[in-house]
Amino acid sequence: MSDPATSDAERKMQFLYALRSKGVTDNRVLSAMEAVDRGPFIKGLFSERAYEDMPLPIACGQTISQPSVVGLMTQALEISPRDKVLEIGTGSGYQAAILSKLARRVYTIDRHRRLVQEARSIFDALDMHNITAITADGSFGLSEQAPFDRIIVTAAAEDPPGPLLAQLKEGGIMVLPVGQSDAVQHLIRVRKSADGLEYDELRSVRFVPLLEGLGKDG
Repeated sequence: MSDPATSDAERKMQFLYALRSKGVTDNRVLSAMEAVDRGPFIKGLFSERAYEDMPLPIACGQTISQPSVVGLMTQALEISPRDKVLEIGTGSGYQAAILSKLARRVYTIDRHRRLVQEARSIFDALDMHNITAITADGSFGLSEQAPFDRIIVTAAAEDPPGPLLAQLKEGGIMVLPVGQSDAVQHLIRVRKSADGLEYDELRSVRFVPLLEGLGKDG
């Protein structure tokens, strides 16, 4: 029989190697992703595939992004330890958990009450007390906690939502997928300065659409 500890160590090494090979090179991001086990965020039939670099279905017709995309989006945010971060699209909670290892405070919003409740229970179990998960329409952001140093959106909009740009602090960064269809989406980084907004296109991606209103379970 193989030693479970050895196989876990090998699996973790393979996981980190896969991240690096896809362009995740920031050591703080890699350390955060090594520290957060993806397993608890995936339930049911797909739990055995938690350590593969692939997106997987979760409840409410949503998906958990593949780890390399989580890593690349997190890396693009350039988070510092004092930052306050807003995430639109809690989903499984995995991305917020990674952010919590890098930032001072994380606010995460999802339109599906079930997803928020399930994510909260995982955050509590993992003692991640710097995350606040809220059921709301994320396209409006969270004005009562604005401005934010960093904003990440894990659903695709045609354009960066105006309310989110308004809630981004000067000097802040927002990372999000934009595109009018499932087939053509691009991950972009927006930097906000006194002179305006600067956009960088990072790579092609595929995300669920950013929808307004609450989910049917909300």
